[in-house]
Amino acid sequence: MRVLSAILLALMSFAYPAAAAEIRLKDLVEFDGVRGNDLVGYGLVVGLNGTGDGLRNAPFTEEIMSNILERLGVNVTGEQFRPKNVAAVFVTAALPAFARVGSQIDVTVSAIGDAESLLGGTLIMTPLNAADGQIYAVAQGTVIASGVAVGGEAASLTEGVPTAGVIPSGARVERELDFDFSALRSLRLALRTPDFTTALLIEQAINGRYSRRVANAMDAGTVQLDIAATRAGSPTRALAQIENITVAPQTRARVVVDQRSGTIVMGEDVRISRVAVSQGNLTLRVQEAPIAVQPNPFSDGETIVVPRTGVEIDEDPGTGLAEIAGGTSLSQVVEGLNALGVAPRDMIDILKSIKAAGALHAEFIVR
Repeated sequence: MRVLSAILLALMSFAYPAAAAEIRLKDLVEFDGVRGNDLVGYGLVVGLNGTGDGLRNAPFTEEIMSNILERLGVNVTGEQFRPKNVAAVFVTAALPAFARVGSQIDVTVSAIGDAESLLGGTLIMTPLNAADGQIYAVAQGTVIASGVAVGGEAASLTEGVPTAGVIPSGARVERELDFDFSALRSLRLALRTPDFTTALLIEQAINGRYSRRVANAMDAGTVQLDIAATRAGSPTRALAQIENITVAPQTRARVVVDQRSGTIVMGEDVRISRVAVSQGNLTLRVQEAPIAVQPNPFSDGETIVVPRTGVEIDEDPGTGLAEIAGGTSLSQVVEGLNALGVAPRDMIDILKSIKAAGALHAEFIVR
């Protein structure tokens, strides 16, 4: 294991991170009433090249296909369907805020049966419902799937996810949301990351824009805007005037690690108190080298294999105790560990130990 002491002690002379960058208000908050709505539908993809549902395992596919044919005037009562070119799918989409009748939105198509692939398929007209049960859009079009699946008698290979795809502009809006945005007299700004300091900074920035009190921070996640006090004339004009105001947001110190991928993400405000760190490695080697013992010539003896095992243990004494001065930023420590070539998983173990020692002052999230 490479020595950590020199680099960790050298970290004391590094500068602290720069001040937080200023972010536009539209990128920090959600405006009350300016939001999308989720839509979902159940439909049928046809035209597949023998990669559709096996109807014995997906009877719902046969049911929806019968319903579609019945609506088209084809009498299929009592008929048995066994095609392999159709697949039952769920169709999902997001209805944007202020979407108008006739506008088009993207949809995602996902197989729910045992279909092998949706490549080359066409989605048949599918109504999309919102949570209130009303139909807000109708989807139809050619599915674009990004995956591919190939196989033979004894092996198969799948690249990507061929059982899911998208239809760009595949749904047309048929109903608008019943919401009169222009009638609002006050508007709430909901912070995407609630923080008391950030909420107060937003309030001060908006009031500074108008040189009078038009905004009020209600809590860590909400700032109330008085539309009448802005004298803008409408909520649309008021939001257009404030959404590009910049604020330097403040967030809690947080460290997020993903043990599966070895990913470490941290905020710039993470700090470490005075602490000593030591790390070493233990290497165990076991090697088998059996020896074959032959009998004497012209004797009735048998060949005997004599086992021979070599065991060796190497222990790296490590670094001793490398002391980190109080107030050092975690980004500086990680930069030093990276310079030494410390593996991400070893780095995660070191951070866990520093947190357990009470020297890591941040919210530590392990995924």
